[in-house]
Amino acid sequence: MTFEVVLTTKAHEQLEAAHAWWAQHRSASQAARWYNEFARALVILAENPERWPLSAESGVFPVEIRDLRFGAGSRPTHRAVFTIRDGLILVLAIRHLAQRALETDDF
Repeated sequence: MTFEVVLTTKAHEQLEAAHAWWAQHRSASQAARWYNEFARALVILAENPERWPLSAESGVFPVEIRDLRFGAGSRPTHRAVFTIRDGLILVLAIRHLAQRALETDDF
């Protein structure tokens, strides 16, 4: 079964902000590569979302949340925080791995 992947408005804004930061502080080509790696990760996510681990914060929320870690190189730099519902993968947030833990106010 392949799931449909949907980004919340907030997750999409976070993705675009991270891409802009990467382009400004690294390079436009690295930013494009990073963005493409994220898109590729979403394709993999759609095929088997349960393979990704629960988020450290999962117990804080009323629904199960998971992390898909991704980056442009061999080490991930970001995570897509998502939940699975009725054949749908809802990406709730895009976060740098160094950012603080999610709180209920973040959604």
